[in-house]
Amino acid sequence: MRKLWTFFLGHWQLLGLTLAVALLWHTDFVLPLRLLTVFLHELSHAITVLATGGEVLSLTLSPNEGGLVMARGGSRFLSLSAGYLGSLVIGSALFLIALRTHWDRTVVGLFGIATLLVAAFYVRDLFALVFVTGTGLAMLATAKYFSLQINDLILRTIGLTSMIYAPIDIFDDTIARAHLRSDARMLAEEFGGTTMMWGGLWLLISLAAIGLTLRFGLVRPSNIALRGPYLRSR
Repeated sequence: MRKLWTFFLGHWQLLGLTLAVALLWHTDFVLPLRLLTVFLHELSHAITVLATGGEVLSLTLSPNEGGLVMARGGSRFLSLSAGYLGSLVIGSALFLIALRTHWDRTVVGLFGIATLLVAAFYVRDLFALVFVTGTGLAMLATAKYFSLQINDLILRTIGLTSMIYAPIDIFDDTIARAHLRSDARMLAEEFGGTTMMWGGLWLLISLAAIGLTLRFGLVRPSNIALRGPYLRSR
């Protein structure tokens, strides 16, 4: 009981943030955050296509939280597998950077630059262009004008959200609703197996990755100091 209380005191902010995101997930208040998780999913597909020698033709998002990457070449197996797991890797990396380093402002700025490059080279439709460009500019402004604490909070929120909802989305899209034309369904059609088999494998991998991330990230108290300036010192 004492260890549990000590853990709560050391990480109450993260616990509260996790609870807040979960309770508000289906509200418009966190719609931008939901769209950002979709963007990370599609970005993971695009990165894998490029890394395996393919060409990304376009990346799109829709207001109803859908997304699509059009590509040519590259490893079809890896690119189909990269959506859920890649977004989880990005989320875990951002989470660990926030908790274990002081690189927050630099990483938020780089995130903004990368997002703007994606918008410039691959986004064609108006909604996605506005959202992705707006996100990139907001990230750059946060890195430039706000304190380390605010940048840290941004990375924690994005990281936690990706970590929480990767396994939930995997279960919902590939197991609970295995009839959907998901990444796992296409993988099964092209390489064998079943939608639920690939979804189940991804689910186990995602849970193991989250466990390792939390074990490494929460070795010391994670609370952010509540006092101090929130605008960047000149």
